[in-house]
Amino acid sequence: MISTILLQAAASALPKVGSALCAAIVAFAASFGISRLAKYVMEASARQPEIAGGLRTTAIIVGALIEGVCLFAVIVCLLSLY
Repeated sequence: MISTILLQAAASALPKVGSALCAAIVAFAASFGISRLAKYVMEASARQPEIAGGLRTTAIIVGALIEGVCLFAVIVCLLSLY
């Protein structure tokens, strides 16, 4: 009796834990991607300062795309609860 109640409670909590874990992984991956983007833009700007403006514009666009994908993935993770 008690074991079936515990199994039902665990089964109802498992999707919530999975969604939270998925959202955390997505946020970590997005922050890792943006940090690598910034690192390589800074290195390229240091090597060729004359193209820094174009690199900055491209980096802002790519960073916004990474954030958009992260937001979409977090929303999908949260919608998987329902």
